[in-house]
Amino acid sequence: MSAPKLQRSLGLFQSTVVNMIDMVGIGPFVTLPIVMGLMGGMFLYAWIAGAVLSLIDAMIWSELGAAYPLAGGSYNFLKEAYGKNGMGRMMSFLYVWQTVIQAPLVAASAAIGFSQYLGYLVKLGPIEQKLVSAAVIVVVTILLYRKIDSIGKIAVLLWTGVILTIGWIIVGGIAHGNFLQPLKDINADFSWQQLASFAFGQACIKSIYSYLGYYNVCHLGAEIKNPGKNIPRSMFISVIGIAILYIAMNMSVSSVISWQEVRSLASTDNKNYIVSLFIERLYGHTAAIVATVMILWVAIASLFAVMLGYSRVPYAAAIDGAFFKVFGKLHPTRNFPYISLLVIAAFGFVFSLLFRMSDVISGILAMRIMVQFIGQAVGVVILRKKNGKAHLPYKMPLYPLPVILAIAMWLFVFYSTGKEVIISFLIVFGTGIIVYFIYAVLQKQWPFQRKDESDLAADIEEIAEE
Repeated sequence: MSAPKLQRSLGLFQSTVVNMIDMVGIGPFVTLPIVMGLMGGMFLYAWIAGAVLSLIDAMIWSELGAAYPLAGGSYNFLKEAYGKNGMGRMMSFLYVWQTVIQAPLVAASAAIGFSQYLGYLVKLGPIEQKLVSAAVIVVVTILLYRKIDSIGKIAVLLWTGVILTIGWIIVGGIAHGNFLQPLKDINADFSWQQLASFAFGQACIKSIYSYLGYYNVCHLGAEIKNPGKNIPRSMFISVIGIAILYIAMNMSVSSVISWQEVRSLASTDNKNYIVSLFIERLYGHTAAIVATVMILWVAIASLFAVMLGYSRVPYAAAIDGAFFKVFGKLHPTRNFPYISLLVIAAFGFVFSLLFRMSDVISGILAMRIMVQFIGQAVGVVILRKKNGKAHLPYKMPLYPLPVILAIAMWLFVFYSTGKEVIISFLIVFGTGIIVYFIYAVLQKQWPFQRKDESDLAADIEEIAEE
């Protein structure tokens, strides 16, 4: 009896929905006042820069995702690019290693953001906030404990709440009558020096964090219908759609609460739920309560998408023999990688108790940039030289310009995370290398695989592919 396999059940609409609820999440609601505080009247530039980087990077993800539509996303891309029996083993292992650490951090950030906005409805002390964020992780894990076709339906339901929430914010600002003013004032205090500053880098980190998730569909590659077309389409639709919503939402909020006032609130608890204050100012306290409930809905939706996508990464590595076997188990009746989901949920639960929002955003980006984003950008070049481009379902336009731009922009963001965060990344990265070499010795994998074994494995793989 053959082992159960993941089913291709998600079409373009559901794939795009999963992407977009992952992207929105709590990010724009908690980072909006931070970006305004850093950039003043030029805050829209940070959101535009985040959209540009996301679109450029989505070209790389699209080429890889369409060519290798398998569960695990970057795990498979890195393995294919750097060699299945060579350095690709280490690169893909390092990606899974960082995923087991940073995916729960992403989940924790959504849960922490949930508890922050809940503070508008119920007065919570520090301990109560931690308990709430941990409880949210548990609730979402229960929601995900089911078949993928049911999950697609739940995702659409959650996305409805996302659209209604952001739509209300945008319409409210337009109705207020001053919606276009922030766009008119974008260059009032324009400075090229500020665009090249560390503060702009910090603002971009916050905006990019809010865009992250445009590639979530690649983690679900084995469950996407017609992946050669739907994976690229879902990413570009997601990035463009969310960029429009984010910029409109920022314009709406700042047309009612000026960036100067937002900056003055930075030292108060009110900064944690600035959008609730925006709705309160327009429609009163009762309406703000409803809006806050909707934002909490958005946070749950994002957490749902994050844990869904990342739970497939250790699973993909495990069934490939490149990670601990226990992660490769599928639920006997519901057919999803339940061990992988439970481990990520458990770490997310712990991290939500240990960290603050400010501790995780820069760290999340720093741990992804070098191995995942830049590693994949270089990997596209390697794969094109190795295999050509004739077989690619999607080919990025203007190659190799998007690759060069993506690497340069990611390096700028990495530098902007700051010394402490970079050191933390190096610790995680170094630990991962040590663990990999121990694992490689035990499993006789690269670079400890005997020459005859390596050649035999390569020959078998080549025959199988032919």
